Amino acid sequence: MKNIPGNYYKKHKSANPVVKYLMKNFHDTLFEMIHFVSPVSMLDVGCGEGYSLKQLKDKYPELNIEATDVEQEIIEIARRETPDINFKVESAYAIDRPGGSYDLVTALEVLEHLEYPDKAIAEAKRLTKRYCIFSVPFEPYWRILNILRLKYISDLGNTPGHINHWGRDDFRKLLSKHFKNVKIRTVFPWNFALCFDL
Repeated sequence: MKNIPGNYYKKHKSANPVVKYLMKNFHDTLFEMIHFVSPVSMLDVGCGEGYSLKQLKDKYPELNIEATDVEQEIIEIARRETPDINFKVESAYAIDRPGGSYDLVTALEVLEHLEYPDKAIAEAKRLTKRYCIFSVPFEPYWRILNILRLKYISDLGNTPGHINHWGRDDFRKLLSKHFKNVKIRTVFPWNFALCFDL
């Protein structure tokens, strides 16, 4: 799997006040969901450069966090950002851990990039004892926002690397194939899902 240009827009370090506001809402929602499930151990799949994990580790220093991404170069950046997290280069489809290894497995802004999202969801479910949290762009609003900021016009606002597009109901249907309970929370322009079988 190649790194597709556009996948790693520096939204986490943007000085744009609108982007900063949206990212604060993103992280506040993530932290609330994690606080609600109170995990001791967590795996983040498709961690990117680890900017969200750095904030998470600062907020919950006792949380045992591991993380994976498919790109060696990206993992090296993540290790520099947060050296006290164990990072490994692994595919979202095949993670070398026993089943039920973590209280929580997350995949944030990952599924929209994957050719086989169901396979990655099944792998996340295999690895969790209790909960999974997923987030994806809320379509079509994500693309509309791109068009409004005059980005990716020739692709109708589609961010490079996004090969899957879900609205709220479609996202719920995708996850309900794997989990008995799917709780969707919309934090514009994303949809978050807390998933479990308890």
